[in-house]
Amino acid sequence: MNAHEPADAVTKAAAVLEEATRTGVPCAPVRSLLPEADIEAAYAVQRLHVQRGLTAGRRLAGRKIGLTSPAVQRQLGVDQPDFGALFADMAVPEGEPIAPGRLLQPKIEAEVALVLGTDLPHRDPTAADLLRATAFALPALEIVDSRIADWDITIVDTVADNASCGLYVLGATPVPLDRVDLRAVTMTLTKNGETISRGTGADCLGSPLTAALWLASTLAGLGDPLRAGDIVLTGALGPMAPAAEGDEFTARIEGLGTVAATFASTPTQGAGA
Repeated sequence: MNAHEPADAVTKAAAVLEEATRTGVPCAPVRSLLPEADIEAAYAVQRLHVQRGLTAGRRLAGRKIGLTSPAVQRQLGVDQPDFGALFADMAVPEGEPIAPGRLLQPKIEAEVALVLGTDLPHRDPTAADLLRATAFALPALEIVDSRIADWDITIVDTVADNASCGLYVLGATPVPLDRVDLRAVTMTLTKNGETISRGTGADCLGSPLTAALWLASTLAGLGDPLRAGDIVLTGALGPMAPAAEGDEFTARIEGLGTVAATFASTPTQGAGA
């Protein structure tokens, strides 16, 4: 492989993913366009996506952590989480229906969100650093989405695809960390009133705080640390579930409260005539 091929591959993979977003038609896996098993090349695709978003006027609001389940890590053949960028326009106010066609292949999962009050610039942050830096926690729903057809992904595909980010919904009542043990919280996720997923804080890398420390250290090492005001989606507390038009989801996380998301239905042709 010559020196120009990696950069060309990154640009081509980014273009394929952008086309899928623009047209609403999922694409083939991009791993065949990048050097085999090259996670750094995949992050280069992600960085290009983020930079183009910023250039277009989008605002970076924080980060998400993915692959926090050991079972999912084993499935994709990795031994660490991944991360993606959260833009402000990906936030859905609670109670606002998600319009049909806004996402390609949505799935939903319940998480703990942390909102930072101060920067986390150190490459070796301690738990005390994180606790001091976190202003409050919130219950959250992450609506993941893949531009890759049929979710046929490896670690390279999902990292390049901004860690399969879609949208997110935050709960409305902030909770200081001294009022909740995030490792011990229990989560229940319902779909149209039926329980479809359960989990605990310990199911997220042992604790959502452990996941957040990994992210803080990783980003500081890359020279792009977490900053005051950032939202951190720390990772799923239980299995994700597919979402479709008309579905209503509610997550209850002990000690943090509830958060809900609704997927609007396509109006019936001729309705109201």
